[in-house]
Amino acid sequence: MLIKSSCPSACRESDVTPEAIYLSRRRLLQGALAGAASIALPALAADMPRYDGVVDATSAAWLQAKIDEAHWQAIQAGETVTPFSSATHYNNFYEFGPGKEDPSRHAGAMTTEPWSVLIDGEIAKPGRYDLQALCAESRLEERIYRLRCVEGWSMVIPWLGIPLVDLIRRVEPTGRARYVRFETLLRPEEMAGTQSRFSLIDWPYVEGLRMDEAQHPLALMAVGMYGRVLPNQNGAPLRLVVPWKYGFKSIKSIVRISFVAEQPVTTWVEIAPHEYGFYANVNPQVDHPRWSQAQERRLPNTLFSPNVRPTQMFNGYGDEVAGLYQGMDLRKYY
Repeated sequence: MLIKSSCPSACRESDVTPEAIYLSRRRLLQGALAGAASIALPALAADMPRYDGVVDATSAAWLQAKIDEAHWQAIQAGETVTPFSSATHYNNFYEFGPGKEDPSRHAGAMTTEPWSVLIDGEIAKPGRYDLQALCAESRLEERIYRLRCVEGWSMVIPWLGIPLVDLIRRVEPTGRARYVRFETLLRPEEMAGTQSRFSLIDWPYVEGLRMDEAQHPLALMAVGMYGRVLPNQNGAPLRLVVPWKYGFKSIKSIVRISFVAEQPVTTWVEIAPHEYGFYANVNPQVDHPRWSQAQERRLPNTLFSPNVRPTQMFNGYGDEVAGLYQGMDLRKYY
C-alpha cells in the first residue's frame, strides 16, 4: 500500500534539499528508468564515501537490485533532508558504545550476511525467515520521514523499506496477537558495547508496538537509506522506522519478531519507566523528567546556528495517527 504524498503531514518535493550523494543517485536512477539502460549503476559504489571502515560494497546483489527498482517518492518530505554524513555519524546504537560517533567507528565489525529473522508467537506461519524471503513479495518504497530523538535532536531521513503491515499479513496473526515484540541482534564478539561493565541495559535490546500501531501504513521495515543499502550503524540490515514516535522505538538490526498477547517489557521501560514510556509518542506537551520536549535541535547544527524549532505533536504525523490514541490520556500513556 502506498501513502499519498499530499497528506497534511507529508513534505513537498519542491521543498526538499537532499544531500549531494542522494541527489546524484536519484538522477542516475531516474535516467535508468527513462531508458538510459547503458548507465552502469554499480559504478555508484566508487562514488559513495567510505566512512570509518563501514562500507556496504559487499551487500547482497539481490538487495541492491531491490533498491534499484524501488518505488521512489512514495512519501516525500517538506524539509531539508539531513546530510548523509550527519545521519551516519550521529547515532544511538549502544551495542557499539555510548558515544554518538561510536556506532560509525565500531559497527563495521558486525556481520550482516547471511541474515535471518525468527518470527514466532501467535501466528499461523511461524519460522525463521531469510531476509531476502521477507522482502521478496514487496517492492521497496522510499519514505522521507522526520526522525525525533527523545534527547531533543531531530533529522529528516529518506528510508527505503517495506511496510511492516505487509510482513504482518504474510505470517497471519491470530486473534490472540495484541502486540508485536522486536529484538536486536546480540553478538558480543562483534558488539563491544554489550561487554561494558557500566552498561545498564539487559541485552538484547527489546522494543514493541501495539498491533494496530504495527499495522499502520506509516510503520516501515527499512533495509536502506539515501538510495543505498542501510549502513551498519543505522541498523543494517533490517530496522524498524516508526516516524510518529521517539527514535528509540525504531529498533535496529532486528533478529526476532514475536506476536504476543501481553504488552512486552521493553528495554527503556525496564531501565527507567518514569522516563521512557511504552508508547513514546512525540509529544511537546509531555516533558521528559530531566528536560523539555517543547523544542528540538534539527541536525546538523552549530553553536552559532543551533537550528532549534518547535516540536510537533506526533512528530507532525498527527492527521494520520492521532486516531490510534483516541480517548487515551497521553500523559499517563506516554
